[in-house]
Amino acid sequence: MVIMGLTGSIGMGKSTAAKMFKHLGVPVHDADASSHVLMAPGGLAFDPIAKAFPDVIIKGRIDRQALGQKVFANPVLLKKLESILHPLIRAAEIRFLRSQQRLGRKLVVLDIPLLYETGGEKRCDIVAVVSAPAFVQRQRVLAREGMTDDKFSAILSKQMPDIEKRRRADFVIPTGLGRAVTFQYIQGIVNQLS
Repeated sequence: MVIMGLTGSIGMGKSTAAKMFKHLGVPVHDADASSHVLMAPGGLAFDPIAKAFPDVIIKGRIDRQALGQKVFANPVLLKKLESILHPLIRAAEIRFLRSQQRLGRKLVVLDIPLLYETGGEKRCDIVAVVSAPAFVQRQRVLAREGMTDDKFSAILSKQMPDIEKRRRADFVIPTGLGRAVTFQYIQGIVNQLS
């Protein structure tokens, strides 16, 4: 079974690319979706996060925006959150990979936003990076609710530059030329690896 890491900087179209892989029948494990499940009431990360960050619990739920604001500017608190979440997300990923291997899958995708930043590429056979021109990325991100230039710059400063991700990748999937072009690239990758 080939394990492909799918990554890309904010606003590059990774979620759209992941949906296209799914559409083509490739199982995708979404690290972000996994973290949402883990952080929901009753999720394995809920109690440890509530204990570590009690002021982000609003009406019995983790206020993700408040948590993000709290840890984003504080490397010590960010490490604390990561020490809770990352092992749980990794365990979910392992369960996913085992189940897909039992099913005899030829190709699976691990959708991991900070793949290179966390050393996740070591767990993958190959890596595909989604990429678009900087002006397209900026347009997409600033169109998001609550996003500002400062927030965008802060997020980019914590991510490996797109040019470096592209340099390291086995495949670069263009996402700035329209969905049809992106789909063709992804279809080509799936055909090649399946």
